[in-house]
Amino acid sequence: MATISSSLLLKTPTKIQFLPKTTTPFNLPLPTRFTSKKTGSSSGSIGSGTQIRSGLLIEPDGGKLVTLLVEESQRELKKEEGFKLPQIKLTKIDIEWVHVLSEGWASPLKGFMRESEFLQTLHFNSIRIENGLVVNMSVPIVLAIDDEKKNQIGGSTSVALVDDENNPIAILSDIEIYKHNKEERIARTWGTTAPGLPYADKAITHAGNWLIGGDLKVIEPIKYHDGLDRFRLSPAELRDEFTRRNADAVFAFQLRNPVHNGHALLMTDTRRRLLEMGYKNPVLLLHPLGGYTKADDVPLHWRMKQHEKVLEDGVLDPETTVVSIFPSPMHYAGPTEVQWHAKARINAGANFYIVGRDPAGMGHPLERRDLYDADHGKKVLSMAPGLERLNILPFRVAAYDKTKNGMAFFDPSRPQDFIFISGTKMRTLAKNKESPPDGFMCPGGWKVLVEYYDSLAQAENGRVSEPVSV
Repeated sequence: MATISSSLLLKTPTKIQFLPKTTTPFNLPLPTRFTSKKTGSSSGSIGSGTQIRSGLLIEPDGGKLVTLLVEESQRELKKEEGFKLPQIKLTKIDIEWVHVLSEGWASPLKGFMRESEFLQTLHFNSIRIENGLVVNMSVPIVLAIDDEKKNQIGGSTSVALVDDENNPIAILSDIEIYKHNKEERIARTWGTTAPGLPYADKAITHAGNWLIGGDLKVIEPIKYHDGLDRFRLSPAELRDEFTRRNADAVFAFQLRNPVHNGHALLMTDTRRRLLEMGYKNPVLLLHPLGGYTKADDVPLHWRMKQHEKVLEDGVLDPETTVVSIFPSPMHYAGPTEVQWHAKARINAGANFYIVGRDPAGMGHPLERRDLYDADHGKKVLSMAPGLERLNILPFRVAAYDKTKNGMAFFDPSRPQDFIFISGTKMRTLAKNKESPPDGFMCPGGWKVLVEYYDSLAQAENGRVSEPVSV
């Protein structure tokens, strides 16, 4: 079994075709924290508009990474100020968005959207910033309030954002309150207003009729105290880690599911092709989504435990893999949302983004079909305004090859040799404690998945399952 390198971060596609455009406790040690040093760079053209750049990572959107945390010396003063202001109590999803904004994932946003930013996002999937440049922004990052709270705020120009115990966690200043047209927001984000859209049901339909935007100052770093905080690295920390590893390319892969060997094939083949193109040290950012997910997705704790086993079993190389948690909530808004996922990774330093079939998609909530065309996500990324600097890496489908007893890229000339193991099939096997074909997933990772579904079965049968320690 492979030994996990001390440099590994856990916070960590067939032939590459560039689209036309330029629980038990985790044993994974953290990387060394350091201040990155600016180095020189050289560049040369390669491939279709792709540049090899040594020494410097891709610039954040707007040219500078936005961080909205209050200086430590000012935190107590800001907290005292928060107790004197009108207060808005945040939901769990609201706090996740405060986290996203505070660390600069949404750079150059400096707070919850005002109306002009909200409208540009809904209608153009982008925002024009002060210097005239356009940056991608495809999902609204907004804060809803009801009529009563709007009246309480009155003429105040600032409000405090508080947690369940009324502790101030942020100040929103120079505020603007405007109408929350929920039907339009849902229709333009998802392309439908059908009932049953998980995020819409959870965070929009029953939310207030007003949105409040403004400049955000977050009093302290957002922590969840779930044993995983040490793995939630900010864009700045990720950039430092990539610089420490002397990465000359960073390729990001997002998932919200357990890693099987087909995923690993996509990631390792991507690195191989980047090396063939002339990059010296491409580094993988394996970036599981850590915010809100729908009820039938595998919870974050279990996914992180499974990812640990994938690295322990040597399916991915710890020396060239950085695993980190992406704090954003999940919309399941298909081609609209995948733009947000790609844009956020630019701010974390990634200049390549792997995209597969139906990214951020889901089944139609009322009909037996996919909500989105499976190919539209990767096509939209190749055309999206504000993402011109990001290299999009679509991948072919990986399936189980019976002739090789392992995952391989699907060969249409011999379809009879391949088995497609869907997420539903994988879950059924795990629930029934049946083993998948050899080579589908590493044994340690599959064991974690079986344990998760066994814990669900115990809960359904009235037995209290053991908690997952992290």
